[in-house]
Amino acid sequence: MAVQAQTAPAHPVALRFGSLVEASGRVVRDAVIVVDGDRIVSVGAGDRAVPKGATVRDLRPYTAMPGMVDVHTHMSFWRSRENPLGTGVTRNKDSVVMLAVENLRKTLETGVTTVRDLGASNYVDIALRDSINKGVMVGPRMYVVGYGLSRATAGRNGGPPARSPATGRIVDTLDIAEAVRTQVAAGADWIKMYGSTGTYANVTGRQTFTDREMQVAVDAAHALGRRIAIHSYGDTGGRAAMRAGAESVEHVSGMADVTLAEWARKGTYYVPTIDHNRFYAENAVLLGYTPEQVAGLDSFRLLNLETARRAVKAGVKIAMGSDAVYWMFGENTRELAWLVKAGMTPAQALASATTGGAELLGLSDKIGRIAPGYYADIVAVEGNPLNDIDVAINKVRWVMKGGAVVVDKRTPR
Repeated sequence: MAVQAQTAPAHPVALRFGSLVEASGRVVRDAVIVVDGDRIVSVGAGDRAVPKGATVRDLRPYTAMPGMVDVHTHMSFWRSRENPLGTGVTRNKDSVVMLAVENLRKTLETGVTTVRDLGASNYVDIALRDSINKGVMVGPRMYVVGYGLSRATAGRNGGPPARSPATGRIVDTLDIAEAVRTQVAAGADWIKMYGSTGTYANVTGRQTFTDREMQVAVDAAHALGRRIAIHSYGDTGGRAAMRAGAESVEHVSGMADVTLAEWARKGTYYVPTIDHNRFYAENAVLLGYTPEQVAGLDSFRLLNLETARRAVKAGVKIAMGSDAVYWMFGENTRELAWLVKAGMTPAQALASATTGGAELLGLSDKIGRIAPGYYADIVAVEGNPLNDIDVAINKVRWVMKGGAVVVDKRTPR
């Protein structure tokens, strides 16, 4: 199960697949995808589609599909399953970057070639993104936020505000716009705001920024040419985030049908992240969660799924986000199975992780499809994900990102 650090070949490469499929329902039999550098130059079928002089890679036992997009990760959140609570361990920025290599590798192995990483401490996400872009590290293409913006609240007994890597930068009402500017100046591609309580075993969802404050954050982000994602477990915060003009709202559950109808009209993306609470509940003992907390996670997951089901029916745009942390990397695409349970067809679920994720990131002309001019982000799978979404989840065998082979798990024949 190797992740390979390779550069894109200097000459055109013709990749031959048994077939090529996309979320649109497009199917090309005996597909030939010609790659030059980091881009796709042509897509055809049969011997005639192979250019003279091109290097041929025979992948005809497999189906080609686009590299997938996970729009909600936390790549720098690393913990050892053997010592999950990390008692007494304090890590500096450099050590966190090195530990994140495992998370990057496992994400690529799922067929995810692009991520939106929604929060890190000490700007580790920016360091990871830049290291990958320079070829120093091997990982998915990253779009990052720096610190998420969270409400400043006094600590116990009137002490200083509590700070946590999970909740990010602390801001007051008066410096929301300044906090946005700080993240952009540090190199953030996106802005993240924590619009409600709720994270890990906490599923409360109390709105923490007013509707007006969310509007200030959205306006400040847009003025600087950045998109914004707002975290909200609760329906009031989610509705406020949508109305403020956030490009996506994360986690939100319990919204009324009338709100979902408005959501669909507005075109805001909904990122349910249903599977991450499954991860927390299944690993409750290792994470130190109580039975009561597990019951809360299970209850919220059911509400999350029911909300996603009604969102699908209402025509709300949905993008796949795993909210992967710790040893959940490598399970990034399990969210697709929940989306199918919520009423999506396999093709619609695949769209949430390809064309939908690309649109949310503003990259519809670069990723999410296998077409001339797009990045050569190509995944080889056993089977047809348009018939069975499990193919995209569990049967990834080979991955190319930007023209370089980064994963090869094929069985020798």
